[in-house]
Amino acid sequence: MTSATLALSAAWPVFAQPLTARNGDDVVIDMSQAFRKGDRARLAALLPLARGHALEPWAAYWELKARLPDAQPQEVDAFLARWAGTYQEDRLRNDWLLLLGQRRDWQRFADLYPAFRMNDDREVRCYAQMVGQLSRPAAPPAGAAAEVLRNWYAQREADDGCATAAAGLFAAGAIEPAGIWRKARLAIESNRAKLARNAVDIVAPDASPQVAELNDNPARYLAARAIANSKARKELVTLALLKMAQTDADAAAFQLDNKWSVQITAEERNYLWGAIGRQAASKLSPQAAEYFGRVTRDGDLSADMLAWKVRAALRAGRWRDVASATGAMDETTRTDPAWSYWRARALIALRPSESQRAEIQTLLEGIASPRGFYEMLATEELGRQIVLPARPAPLTADERDAARTNPSLARGIYAILIGLRSEGTREWNYATNLHARGGMGDRELLAAADMACQSEVWDRCINTSERTGPAVFDAVQRFPMPHETLVLQHSRRIGIDPAYVYGLIRQESRFITDARSGVGASGLMQVMPATATWTARKIGMVGFTPRMITDRDTNITIGTAYLKLALDDFQGSMPLAAAAYNAGPGRPRAWREGATLEAAIWAENVPFSETRDYVKKVLANTVSYAALISGQPQSLKARLGTVGPKDPNFVEPNKDLP
Repeated sequence: MTSATLALSAAWPVFAQPLTARNGDDVVIDMSQAFRKGDRARLAALLPLARGHALEPWAAYWELKARLPDAQPQEVDAFLARWAGTYQEDRLRNDWLLLLGQRRDWQRFADLYPAFRMNDDREVRCYAQMVGQLSRPAAPPAGAAAEVLRNWYAQREADDGCATAAAGLFAAGAIEPAGIWRKARLAIESNRAKLARNAVDIVAPDASPQVAELNDNPARYLAARAIANSKARKELVTLALLKMAQTDADAAAFQLDNKWSVQITAEERNYLWGAIGRQAASKLSPQAAEYFGRVTRDGDLSADMLAWKVRAALRAGRWRDVASATGAMDETTRTDPAWSYWRARALIALRPSESQRAEIQTLLEGIASPRGFYEMLATEELGRQIVLPARPAPLTADERDAARTNPSLARGIYAILIGLRSEGTREWNYATNLHARGGMGDRELLAAADMACQSEVWDRCINTSERTGPAVFDAVQRFPMPHETLVLQHSRRIGIDPAYVYGLIRQESRFITDARSGVGASGLMQVMPATATWTARKIGMVGFTPRMITDRDTNITIGTAYLKLALDDFQGSMPLAAAAYNAGPGRPRAWREGATLEAAIWAENVPFSETRDYVKKVLANTVSYAALISGQPQSLKARLGTVGPKDPNFVEPNKDLP
């Protein structure tokens, strides 16, 4: 038996059947590779050899999906019946629904769509709205326009379903021109000129050729035009200024102030000042707060602009602007723990009224917990220490058995253990999140997480346990400590907090020993080859070669050593060292310039979204691991401290830190 089979032999009886290497895992792996290459002949030849294998549903899916455009409806129906209730059945249903929508085969689409359990494909959801629209062309279904726009705005690539549905609803008068122009703005802001032109084709087809011109050279486009005397011209000028702001916020501000401001609407002006302010804020420019100050109505700004307005205001100490921007956020955005916390802090700073004091208490109490960065800060703002809750009641034998005998969970683990991590993760997530409406209940999630923990599939263990509701928190599942002896020994030998090391590993790799990033970082601590070579030389590791970085012990040795060197270089600042580990030391050296800030404000203003999220999660993880290791209450604020310019008397011990 393979190691995967052995690991799951007690989980699902079919997995315990002996399999030879050739007609077992190797066949399935070969089929996965053939699927990626689009090799239909190879898939057809191998499929009979995969019969009876634990992952046969994947083999059958790959073979049919590869030739789905040429498949007959009867073949699809037979597959859906054969694999009823599986991830593969619903995924193929998704694929087939897309094809039916593209072919405008609305009857088959309408018959099949109600059975689509996952319902996680935006384009399919838009096609479904088109079916409803076709049934009532004179009066589109209530909510259809909002549903289509929501899905269309979220699409970052050109699609048929949402664009066509939006065009149909616009023609029927159910979507206003502003809704279509909004898509064009979003597309320009995300550097998707084709999407912008597609949107303009709907609302102002005669103007759509100008989109390429304004996208290629917005300054030249604007210089060639003197007035904006129609809705389309105003919007095209807005698109050009949005494009200009991406590379030169000050130039866009000059153009807006000196030529275009009086020619466009108040909403367009506010949106542009929001875009200019956002760009300046993401560069940590002191002009950002001034640009945002030109906005006369925060409600005209997008959620992303409002978030950057809050960040710029925090950096400038403008608490009234923080309160204004958080107050203008929609309900979903406003309830994010970050904005709940900063709104509470802003109200505290503004000498609150009685009603505002009640709002502060509600905001902080609503998020205070050990579940994350801002939840921990809210806990401390309420005057409490951070304490991990008691573990939930032990799982019963029945609860464990239900997880172990769940076919999708078992297939997910199996696929991961034989190297098909992407497929295994998708099937696992389907089982926990999508198979049943609303996903698994808390106790089911704990049992599934336990199954992953026992199989040492740590990323599924962590992520599944994190899905439990507010009342259920299993810290041991959420913050496992694989390789404990090794990590503690290395950390203590070089004088670094092991909780910090564990917090970083959890964020870097979720304890996947063979993890490899898109840029070439490897192993538990995701170390780059050049960084590993430099660090090995720095610590006197003899005979090191980059190939050794995948060895667990070597990876931990190199990773902890580099983290300690970064920590020393940044005078013990955990936020700065974490940022250096993720983005390289040069960037946080620049980002720390300016006024000395609370580290939480500094972290929220990190320009890169990945690094911003990384720093906050590593520090929150560190607090949780410290509580587990020590058994004592903890403080996040104490680990954060402040961030400001380097002490001029401090000599960086590792100026060549890569």
